[in-house]
Amino acid sequence: MSKYHDLAVKILGAIGGRSNVSSYTHCMTRLRVTVVDRSRIAEAELKQIDGVLGVVDDDTYQVILGPGVVTKVAEEFGIVLEESASAGESTISAEQLQAKGAQMKAQLKKKNDTPFKNFLRKIGNIFIPLIPAFVGAGLIAGIGSILANNITAGNLDTATWQQYVTILNVIKNAIFSYLVIYVGINAAKEFGATPALGGVIGGVTLLTGVTADLPIFNIFTGAPLTAGQGGVIGVLIAVWILSIVEKYLRKVIPDAVDIIVTPTIALLVVGLITIFFIMPFAGFISTNLIGAINWTLEVGGAFSGFVLGAAFLPLVMLGLHQVLTPIHIEMINDSGMTLLLPMLAMAGAGQVGASIALWIRCRKNKSLTNMIKGALPVGVLGIGEPLIYGVTLPLGRPFITACIGGGIGGAVIGLFGNVGAIAIGPSGVALIPLIANGLWLKYVIGLIAAYAGGFIATYLFGTPKEAMAEQD
Repeated sequence: MSKYHDLAVKILGAIGGRSNVSSYTHCMTRLRVTVVDRSRIAEAELKQIDGVLGVVDDDTYQVILGPGVVTKVAEEFGIVLEESASAGESTISAEQLQAKGAQMKAQLKKKNDTPFKNFLRKIGNIFIPLIPAFVGAGLIAGIGSILANNITAGNLDTATWQQYVTILNVIKNAIFSYLVIYVGINAAKEFGATPALGGVIGGVTLLTGVTADLPIFNIFTGAPLTAGQGGVIGVLIAVWILSIVEKYLRKVIPDAVDIIVTPTIALLVVGLITIFFIMPFAGFISTNLIGAINWTLEVGGAFSGFVLGAAFLPLVMLGLHQVLTPIHIEMINDSGMTLLLPMLAMAGAGQVGASIALWIRCRKNKSLTNMIKGALPVGVLGIGEPLIYGVTLPLGRPFITACIGGGIGGAVIGLFGNVGAIAIGPSGVALIPLIANGLWLKYVIGLIAAYAGGFIATYLFGTPKEAMAEQD
């Protein structure tokens, strides 16, 4: 048997066996299990399993294993469940599962299902599936920019290399030029509308066919509307309204003509509202919001950077960071880059510095140092969950000093100014290729400052005495 199989067996035992598992899935770093009865989970035992980096009790019970490992353990977890079934482990009925599930859902609602957090969770679900496209297209755009800069500088022959730049831009534009359509489709799924109709409403904001000779005017200002005005913020509002209109029409339109009448009326009504009301309104909101953020970063400089770098991880833990995603995208649409992301990425770098300090000061604690050694490489690459939930947060003080380190890195980025990322998704070292305008060295200096800040603060003030005790 492989070590991943053994780990899956131990995890299943600690969470109460097969009869306590309703379903499971996994993400980049976590095995997410829907359990029947949470009182049957031996959480202390689970946290002591070698290879388990931490747990998170949310809508699903989440076991943090780290990237790469989680995929292999999840596969073995399914095999172990089948083995348990064939071995005759008792199961419960579907009715019991439903009853237990309803009970657990009611308990979780008291804890996590506030209207605001549900709203933020929907926002996250709309954009998270698009992150691989942002990363891939962003890196392609970066390669194209490097080639274009060398053509302009005379280092590359224009006739030969310009065609490659054009081709790379075609690939890049497939996501960035039609982003509103993808957002419309995903938003419709989250808000309960028909995905195809959501995509059409997103496409309406592109004003296809509108020219300078045949403009559409902003009814509030009298100025011509521009394609994409309001960006993804407008699309989110429009598709939310679409969901309300469509659900109402489904109730009142006879079934025999529903497939013809409902989408026609919904698109016509919401399309007109989108063009003449939502686009001007969202454009006003977007322009002023981005302007206010840019002004704050410009005026606040190092102070703004410190606050953003230090506060980001607490926001992540509360689930409030998801509201930043559409802001990042609007900043990219507006200026080609987001100035927020490099500052926020410093938070993870502070965790890396703090963990290195703990590694040195707590070298007698073998279980802790082994966990740090396993989590550090992915932490450097910008995946901070193993370090947060497996190292700094359980110890308390190191999490605070790590946040201070993130704030120091953010202050350095803010002091430099104008350090932005051309796409969202990665952080840490993995964000370097996405830094705009060739300013990657300033970003790297910020990373080093965050590493150093987290290290020094934790080494001097953030290491608990009990963590330094000798342990196997």
